Amino acid sequence: MLINPNTSADTTAMMTAIARRTLGSSVRGVTVARGPRMLTDPAALRASVPEVVAAAREALAAGDCAGLVVGAFGDPGVAELRAFAGVPVVGLAEAACAEAAAGGVRFGVATTTPDLAEAIGRRIAALGLADRYTGIRLTRSQAGRLSREPEALREELAEAVRACVVRDGARAVVIGGGPLAEAADALRERFDVPVVAPVPAACRRIARELAQHDPAVSEGYGSGQSSGRGPGQPMWKLSP
Repeated sequence: MLINPNTSADTTAMMTAIARRTLGSSVRGVTVARGPRMLTDPAALRASVPEVVAAAREALAAGDCAGLVVGAFGDPGVAELRAFAGVPVVGLAEAACAEAAAGGVRFGVATTTPDLAEAIGRRIAALGLADRYTGIRLTRSQAGRLSREPEALREELAEAVRACVVRDGARAVVIGGGPLAEAADALRERFDVPVVAPVPAACRRIARELAQHDPAVSEGYGSGQSSGRGPGQPMWKLSP
């Protein structure tokens, strides 16, 4: 299950569609019951934690949830879920930053939320990646405006990615935000350095963790099927 910690159902649908490209049709997206439509400051990030926990408990109680992806770049609720979930739990920031930094690569973050810049830096430090972090670059326009203008969002994020590379020396750039997932997907072909889209990175990580968690789960993550199953059959079953 992919939990969207903000209350935008459109964002949930977008992130779920991207997740299904990696994991197949067995991904279910869930929107938290209460909170802001966008998480743009530390207070909103903290307030989303109990909502993420509540959504996860409901999913786990149904007995058909094999793993949890928290679809916000601040990873709200990830630590709390790991304390009780009993299934793999992955956050966008930890997955994307670890992927970008693999092999000692220096990486930056491009995003739209200036009020979360310090929180993102702290999260990266907590992940043990501060020595590879070149810093954050922000779009010129506010997140609220860019959420309504997809083309402007892509172009301003591209400028921020370029600044990470040219000014800061980053050799990989993470797009910092769940609601930026579609734009992140579109930017990957525009640069010579890796541009890490957070939702696919989280899906790749949870695929590996699911395979470790359940030895019966193995090949076929890209198509939503595992070896020995027929075409189109999911690797693990979730409710529609």
